Amino acid sequence: MVFDCDGVLVDTERLTVGVEARVLTSLGWPMTAAEVVTRWMGRTSAAQLADVEAHLGPELTRRFDELVSEEVRAAFDRELTAVDGVPDLLDELDAAGVPTCVASSGTHDRMRLTLGLTGLYERFVGRIFSATEVTHGKPAPDLFLHAAARMGVDPADCVVVEDSVYGVRAGVAAGMTVHGYAGGLTAEPELAAAGARTFGRMAELVDRLR
Repeated sequence: MVFDCDGVLVDTERLTVGVEARVLTSLGWPMTAAEVVTRWMGRTSAAQLADVEAHLGPELTRRFDELVSEEVRAAFDRELTAVDGVPDLLDELDAAGVPTCVASSGTHDRMRLTLGLTGLYERFVGRIFSATEVTHGKPAPDLFLHAAARMGVDPADCVVVEDSVYGVRAGVAAGMTVHGYAGGLTAEPELAAAGARTFGRMAELVDRLR
């Protein structure tokens, strides 16, 4: 089973999008948290920064990155938790002998931080893959195909757990079965329209996979 990280394993998205929207607005690009979700959730930080630079220029983009990084890191230190139900789901998969890995648009440094803060890093160490390892990030299938190859599993036999439209599209394009977590910031109809089998709580996924 291939897990996205942000919003699926760790509840980072709720802490991040509001900060990004507020900082962008203060720098001259009015933005709501919902617009941040639609534009960038599931994509790489490089893709986001390229969009910001196209609107605000390089100097303000650097300022955006600095301010967001500082505020978000402080929020993670104070408040970050694993997504509700994830430890139990991982226990079930381990007991059933189901191989798992992480395939995220985030960098390895970010995943070491967020998975580490929530006590999940050791559960995936050696099986964590980043979009920095491939040419094209989500919604291209490259990252999921890379993860499957590294795990030695046929993509058709892989199950992806995603919470963003871009991530769902990537999993579908990779030829994998995609379960869309609708308990986060992306609405269930949007995940379903992208090709996911949706669920609202991790406990539902446990039942579905039994």
